Amino acid sequence: MARSSLIAALRGALRLRHYSIRTEEAYVGWVCRFVRFSGLRHPRELGPSDVTRFLSSLAVERRVSASTQNQALSALVFLYRDVLDMPVGWLNALVRAKRPGRLPVVLTRDEVRRVLSRLRDGGAATLVVGLLYSTGMRLLEALR
Repeated sequence: MARSSLIAALRGALRLRHYSIRTEEAYVGWVCRFVRFSGLRHPRELGPSDVTRFLSSLAVERRVSASTQNQALSALVFLYRDVLDMPVGWLNALVRAKRPGRLPVVLTRDEVRRVLSRLRDGGAATLVVGLLYSTGMRLLEALR
């Protein structure tokens, strides 16, 4: 399977499972980075040590956030499990990026009212902000 057919198969599997376009773009990017990191070898030729080396290098050398490393891990798990139909139980030895201990910021009802009151036009921006607040949609979902 050539690189372009690997990417086509990855995109097809993601679309078949109704993944978002942003997830598709991210997963394709991670698979391409992994292939480049591995000397342009096909993922079928690579083993657990190659995947572990790539993911560990993200954490140790590139110092990516935990969520970034987890996204790369998810992309590779999806590639091996759902596209290449290969087992992935060997992903235990990788060095995980540490998650910072922080709590999400949640606005009070009064703060939300003040934010919404600043949107005076009543147009598209007000509609999008209202949708985001009231439904929990993601930004791109609301914009579509």
